[in-house]
Amino acid sequence: MSNIVTNIKNDDISIILCGQAGLGIQSVEYLLTRILKLSGFNVFATKEYMSRVRGGANSTEIRVSSNRVSSFVNRIDILVPLNKGAIEHVAERISPETIVLSEKDNLSDNFGRNKYRFIEVPFTKIATDIGNKIYSNVVAVGTLCSLFGIESKVVIDYVRSFFAAKSDDIIKKNIEAAEAGYKKGISLINSDQIKININKASSVKDDILLNGAEAVGLGALAGGCNFVSSYPMSPSTAVLVFLAKHSNDFGVIVEQAEDEIAAMNMCIGAWYAGARAMVTTSGGGFALMIEGLSLAGMLESPIVIHLAQRPGPATGLPTRTEQADLELALYAGHGEFGRIILAPGKIEDGLYLTNKAFDLADKYQVPVFILTDQYFIDSYYNIPALGLQDKAIENYTVETKKDYIRYNFSDNGISARGIPGHGEGLVVVDSDEHDQQGHITENLDIRVKMVDKRLKKMELVKDEIIAPEQIGSDDYKTLIICWGSTYNVVTEAVKTLNKNDLAVLHFKQVYPIHDSIFDYIQKAQRIVIVENNATSQFGKLLKLKTGIDIEHKILKYNGLCFSVEELTDRLEEILG
Repeated sequence: MSNIVTNIKNDDISIILCGQAGLGIQSVEYLLTRILKLSGFNVFATKEYMSRVRGGANSTEIRVSSNRVSSFVNRIDILVPLNKGAIEHVAERISPETIVLSEKDNLSDNFGRNKYRFIEVPFTKIATDIGNKIYSNVVAVGTLCSLFGIESKVVIDYVRSFFAAKSDDIIKKNIEAAEAGYKKGISLINSDQIKININKASSVKDDILLNGAEAVGLGALAGGCNFVSSYPMSPSTAVLVFLAKHSNDFGVIVEQAEDEIAAMNMCIGAWYAGARAMVTTSGGGFALMIEGLSLAGMLESPIVIHLAQRPGPATGLPTRTEQADLELALYAGHGEFGRIILAPGKIEDGLYLTNKAFDLADKYQVPVFILTDQYFIDSYYNIPALGLQDKAIENYTVETKKDYIRYNFSDNGISARGIPGHGEGLVVVDSDEHDQQGHITENLDIRVKMVDKRLKKMELVKDEIIAPEQIGSDDYKTLIICWGSTYNVVTEAVKTLNKNDLAVLHFKQVYPIHDSIFDYIQKAQRIVIVENNATSQFGKLLKLKTGIDIEHKILKYNGLCFSVEELTDRLEEILG
């Protein structure tokens, strides 16, 4: 095919960077997305990667759009393979319109060039001439930035600040690499090999660029979190790292525990001592925390649990994504006690829901889950500035008096929660069944009253259940239900279909479920549910709530998120 490209998709471009771990793909992603945003471009980025430090094949998608963009597409407009074998890794996504910017050495012997448009860019040679092939990733940054018409000074200044902590020689070499790549990109434009026309918006420069982990971390800080404990586990570790990074600024104690059991118990102990605490983990780690969850239930201790889902069972696919831990969060723990489960869909939900989780946990003295997944945690896009300036942190503890009773049989099931040392009263808690003072009891009548007391609180929680969000036509015939991280891809797919009889119903609180679900489903002639798991776990929960078994299920559980194209196709099959 000809190397001359007069234009590529004007309003939305998908760039894929692919190569083995250790080649600096994350650096390219970080630099490129920030520089593009600062230059007025809307961006979205997400990644898929293997569970290894070196080798393998990883890829990052960066969408650059004239409009706000926030979901994954299968399409590849520009592919930058950084090593041999990268093309095969994404081969199924390559089309004849895909432009491959690469050196010949990275092309596969058995992958015909008639499947894509090849433009030779000798990233490695340029980097080697500068001093080391390691700089090839920054050469790629310079090349791509020039193709989008970004001023060279913006590129150089950001590269300089990114490597500011390095030695003067490394800073100098990276700047040279960016400049050399930039010049190569200009030569491609001048020779009419590639032209890109994406509209910029000056307002985008003032947007913030957040990923899901940062949003959850910021929400925790806004909720008054001053203690976080965890045993590192992908993909939840990103939240721990974020809070550790900012711990000194916000007075947060960050404890990397020796194991998940210790992390959970530390979190419970922190709440008992008066802290507002969170534990962050993933499915396999939470499995070890379940006894601690029951302890929180018995103690009526607030606790916030960030559970970042990944495919199981066991170690499963530790760096991939899935929505298969909903039932784990819902049914975990021996005995019967209440809980609340929140599942952010948009990046801003990560902030607002995590903030709300701390208030709900403290107010009702129950465990509150923030249920995310690898796709949500690792994806980011530009959004207008967020704020919680008018949101004060509520304090639900009391100063105890001498006659303080921790587990008083109140009318609504909520007993005033005291803190040891704050007041004159004695704060007694126990993992055994206990009386109102907190002392162990085997009185069976008290046992019944205590169980009823703990469950009664969930009646009050009903007043604060977050209603699902409807997107699309009010006169819908088909209702598409989704939850958590599928929000953006489902809404973009429905927008692509452009049918006036479709609506999306997204749940950001998946337990308890808001009663408005009955009105929505009664109005629909056809219901479709979209989930990143194999058994439609939320569909089963909706059946328990409504008695309705949703017939049309779109499920994916290979470890990858949905793409806009595949979801559009599968919806079209159902709609006929």
